[in-house]
Amino acid sequence: MKMNRLAKIGTSLSVALLLAACGNEPTDENDTGTNGDTSDGETSEGLSGSVQVDGSSTVFPIMEGVAEEFSIANPDARATIGVSGTGGGMEKFIAGETDITNASRPMKEEEAEMLEEAGVEYTEFQIALDGLSVVVHPDNDWVDYLTLDELKSIWLEESTVETWADVREGWPDEEILLFSPGTDSGTYDYFDEIILDGEQIDRAATLSEDDNVLVNGVQGSTNGLAYFGYAYYAENMDTVKIVPIENNDGEIITPSDETVQDGTYEPLSRPLFIYVKHESMKENETAYEFAKYTLEMAGEMATEVGYVALDDSIYAESIETLEGLK
Repeated sequence: MKMNRLAKIGTSLSVALLLAACGNEPTDENDTGTNGDTSDGETSEGLSGSVQVDGSSTVFPIMEGVAEEFSIANPDARATIGVSGTGGGMEKFIAGETDITNASRPMKEEEAEMLEEAGVEYTEFQIALDGLSVVVHPDNDWVDYLTLDELKSIWLEESTVETWADVREGWPDEEILLFSPGTDSGTYDYFDEIILDGEQIDRAATLSEDDNVLVNGVQGSTNGLAYFGYAYYAENMDTVKIVPIENNDGEIITPSDETVQDGTYEPLSRPLFIYVKHESMKENETAYEFAKYTLEMAGEMATEVGYVALDDSIYAESIETLEGLK
């Protein structure tokens, strides 16, 4: 079932998956049949409504995979999966435009306050772990690792660092070209909070909510430097080079399933979330079933696209919580 999911995003920041258009035949040996049969033998016969989902580009590959599998089990249902970034997705969630929103950071206090003012009740579910990855061009043979202080000095707007030589003695006197997620991205928010202490990022950086723009930027420049979710590195590891990071304990760590799961790749390990609207879970059967299917499939899909799955017990507890919302 492995598919090139990340490449499908392209340059579009709004991707609609029309589930009703998906096939009436099984797509692989794991599918048990059609006409509403799910992968575990249960059926969702008669499910024909729609669900609106939006949010993080980091979480998108998981949700895309879930939607593809959900469409096989529910060929008459329809889902729209948007990619507005965590912040943009939250805005739509607050405005009542979506049933579920994805996030690569926890909800901000001001977002929670706006949801309360709007009378929107919701529940947060963690669905996977990610190791935010710093990458350079594969021909960059001088950056063996970076410290947290060096990362900060490179990305701060008020920093005097402009070239690699400014970062560390002996490195080339070549201008660093920076590529960053856009300001609506939860990845931007996380990096800004953890590495830059909330200060402004370098204005010279190229910003985009589309992580493929960042990948392409580094692929096209020997002096490029970018950061994004681990799944995008995993998808492009043949054309970009990952940079190990010195953590707070002085250990030089490369992100991997093991280092993200055990917490040694800190502080750049982070949880990924979905937020579900209570009203939608109670009144929209398709939205409820899609949310449940997401929690059932999230671990498998997270592993497939390059993230780290949670313990099975966490997913089981989340499903029980979701069932209590109906």
